[in-house]
Amino acid sequence: MILCALGGDDTYRLLPYLFDNNELKNVVKKKVFLGFSDTTMNHLMLHKAGLNTFYGQAFLPDVCELQEDMLPYTKSYFKELIENGTIAKIKPSDVWYDSREDFSPDAIGTKMPSHKNNGFELLQGKDIFEGEILGGCIDTIFDIFNGERYANSPEICARYSIFPDLEDWRGKILLLETSEEKAPPEKYRRMLEALKQYGIFDVISGVLVGKPADETYFEEYKDVLIKVINDSSLPVVANLNIGHATPRCIIPFGVAAKVNVADQVITFK
Repeated sequence: MILCALGGDDTYRLLPYLFDNNELKNVVKKKVFLGFSDTTMNHLMLHKAGLNTFYGQAFLPDVCELQEDMLPYTKSYFKELIENGTIAKIKPSDVWYDSREDFSPDAIGTKMPSHKNNGFELLQGKDIFEGEILGGCIDTIFDIFNGERYANSPEICARYSIFPDLEDWRGKILLLETSEEKAPPEKYRRMLEALKQYGIFDVISGVLVGKPADETYFEEYKDVLIKVINDSSLPVVANLNIGHATPRCIIPFGVAAKVNVADQVITFK
């Protein structure tokens, strides 16, 4: 298993070393790869090399939780993955937690305030849809199209075609979650518009959206998402416990998935 420690916002710099001579493709083997956030770039690299991966948790924020044990919801999926090598289904957590701000020794053993969670929220479209899931942190995906953070990122990502083409996206379910930077709604709009301009919303079968950290801009994000997509027939489901809000489930990429909002479950074949 490859368990990511955390993210890495300049991971795109690895592309020439992994793809100029098919270096990654020549050595990749079937193995569990688990990470989230900026490791979205690693997930896309491995997808390009033909490996299915698992999105949603990492070593430092999840296994190394500062209270006595991992968060129960998070731990249940982590155990399922390392014991079975797969995830059968995910359901919503009963609660969500405030983000940690103190990581000093004084915080060891302390618990995070929790709040009631409302489950999967169908924003539009059919409440049952299917497809393989792919995606990740929208902040990292935006770097593939925009050079605000790293000027040469779009050029290098385009050179190696790291973002799947539209035919690859056809019929898939797009997973999006937002980072701890809590982008203002206007920037969130710009990030979504980059995806819309690419044409992704014309070919996918649905959208899954992770709960934003601390539910910051939660309602604004949902409103912006619906307006940018501008297609009421495309299913959009929000409030998944995935990404930068705790607790976190684990979502398999590249596996046939069925979303059933009425039953509050996503199952994987």
